[in-house]
Amino acid sequence: MSLLDDEPSIPNLPPGQHINLPGRGTTYIRQLDGPAGAPTLMLLHGWTATADLNWFTCYNELAKHFRVVAIDHRGHGRGIRSTQPFRLSDCADDVAALADQLDIATFIPVGYSMGGAIAQLMWKRHESRVRALVLCSTSGYFAESREERIGFLGLQGLGALARLTPKAALDWISEELYVQRKTATWDPWAMQQAANHDWQQVLEAGAALGNYDAREWLGNIDVPTSVVITGQDHVVATSRQEELVVSINGATKRRLEADHDAVYTRSAEFVPLLVAACLEVSDANNPRTSTPLS
Repeated sequence: MSLLDDEPSIPNLPPGQHINLPGRGTTYIRQLDGPAGAPTLMLLHGWTATADLNWFTCYNELAKHFRVVAIDHRGHGRGIRSTQPFRLSDCADDVAALADQLDIATFIPVGYSMGGAIAQLMWKRHESRVRALVLCSTSGYFAESREERIGFLGLQGLGALARLTPKAALDWISEELYVQRKTATWDPWAMQQAANHDWQQVLEAGAALGNYDAREWLGNIDVPTSVVITGQDHVVATSRQEELVVSINGATKRRLEADHDAVYTRSAEFVPLLVAACLEVSDANNPRTSTPLS
């Protein structure tokens, strides 16, 4: 299957809905109920993706074992639109607010790339809600060298420019940076989801990733954690993914020799690894409950 919501090429996606997060804005989510009483997975997508683009190959397999909720992050797809600069911490708080609206007391954040950073921040900012963590193709930091920092600073500058330019200029930026380069082989549903982005926020999200560094506190994470590593990753260096495993006490890992887009280009191999990682950290002996909020 090639790579979002126009038939006939649309994949079999679970039910979706717009949902208001009081005081924050309106976002879009997908839900699958899973087995009765199963723990909840919160699927957190990567930069420039959407919940569907990132997770469409995984929904049904994960739902055999878990309740599954997937959110479009701020500025991405049908996620929250805001006049405030993009912050990864706001995305983590959005997920906590979503859990409140769905009466979910605790859950397992499953983060891919940028979503991995948001998952880490979920633990830091909402520790009592987090049963465990699954971190995929991600790191505790995304820029260290001078060249990397310059690249992310460029995104920050484009994000600031996007706040001042007319829509025609923003459309040009989106075409040049993303759509023409990355969606040539995608199905129409996928191209439409990418076209729904607020590119001002997406650019700011890239800059936020460049400034993200959790290395000082990753060692304090005290919940079961599994890291799924893409061993031929040209976006998030595999060495940094391996470093993430070492940084978190007791973290386990699974590794697939594939590139950053393995979740869909190598889904037959990636999805079973992801399911196994989620099952591992959701061990029944985990003391945190999955009961609804009272």
